[in-house]
Amino acid sequence: MTDAVIGRRPGAASFPILGAITFCHLLNDLSTSLLLAVYPLLKSGFDLSFGQIGLLTLVFQGTASLLQPAVGLFTDHRPQPYALPFGMACIALGLVVLAIAPNYPALLVGCAFLGVGSSIFHPESSRIARLASGGAHGFAQSLFQVGGNFGNSLAPLAAALVVLPFGQRSIAWFAVPAVAGIAILALVGHTFGRSVVARPRARSSSAAHAAELPPGVVRRAIAVLIALIFSKYFYLASITSYYIFYLIHHFGLSAENAQLCLFAFLVSAAAGTFIGGPVGDRVGRKRVIWCSILGVVPFTLALPYVGLSATIALSVIIGLIISSAFSAIVVYAQELIPGRVGMVSGLFFGVAFGMAGLGAAALGELIDLTSIDFVYRICSFLPLIGVLTAFLPEVEHAALAAMQKQHGG
Repeated sequence: MTDAVIGRRPGAASFPILGAITFCHLLNDLSTSLLLAVYPLLKSGFDLSFGQIGLLTLVFQGTASLLQPAVGLFTDHRPQPYALPFGMACIALGLVVLAIAPNYPALLVGCAFLGVGSSIFHPESSRIARLASGGAHGFAQSLFQVGGNFGNSLAPLAAALVVLPFGQRSIAWFAVPAVAGIAILALVGHTFGRSVVARPRARSSSAAHAAELPPGVVRRAIAVLIALIFSKYFYLASITSYYIFYLIHHFGLSAENAQLCLFAFLVSAAAGTFIGGPVGDRVGRKRVIWCSILGVVPFTLALPYVGLSATIALSVIIGLIISSAFSAIVVYAQELIPGRVGMVSGLFFGVAFGMAGLGAAALGELIDLTSIDFVYRICSFLPLIGVLTAFLPEVEHAALAAMQKQHGG
């Protein structure tokens, strides 16, 4: 597939900028995922129910979900690269609040600070990743997202090696790398913001060659993508929030060993995220979405019925496959609605956070009412929603037609 088909524009990617925001994405998501990783500690320390644990996730991810589209829409019109260090500062503050929280309401406040920080960081940094991509939009989006995935994967290790042995107050130690992230993002805002983000923005070649699709088709495609996000992130909520408890309950693992199993899943998810974007650049986003969400079904259906070794192996395969979709979905949506990179990024990061938060809360209540084994059997069917991918239009073909029309056929 040619560069024209996938909407790439010529030019070299700015790897120092991509590297900086990818590293800061790692720091951001390490900090926020630490909340999920220390749930066993918080559950025992504050005598929480699964429903209360789900509410913690809902406050964090719900806050991020509601704010991210608004932040993205605002920065499309008025880029705010210096907002990035402010968002990281909110993350650092949230970690300190969680470390010293004396009760459950204080934990909710700490979760809200984490959500606000993420809501500022993700849409603006995702927009900068696209601007720094040199036209390799899928690659840049995957590189940016893989930083977050590796941050997620490091959180269980951080919990097992630091927080569980040293207690709740050791969470504050992770505010130190967040402060380093503030400095890096301030430098990005100074150098990249003045040279690229703040310049008058002409209509890019990718926007000029954008897919010319009827508004009704675009709305239907966005609805399908949101349904796919629901499928992916409700399922992932069952892993990120409750996989540790599932392994402890179902197989009798210790909390430390269960954290290592979650680490293996998250590393595979990071690898899948990185693979999805470049592959989408070469073969098309829709094919990646097809293979990612629907292709994982046989493995999710088998997971609740196998032994420990097979559970760990299947979770790694699931993480690798299902995580390849998100970068493809984001870039696909950006090509559906050209010129609104921040809004689209904020919308889909926000929907992802919101679905994960709702999923964690709903599944926590369902576990309290039934059992964790029952919930895992029900969740195994969620990726079947991937059949809706059939209703997505061929954006790459429409973009090629628009380019040919602009150049006179």
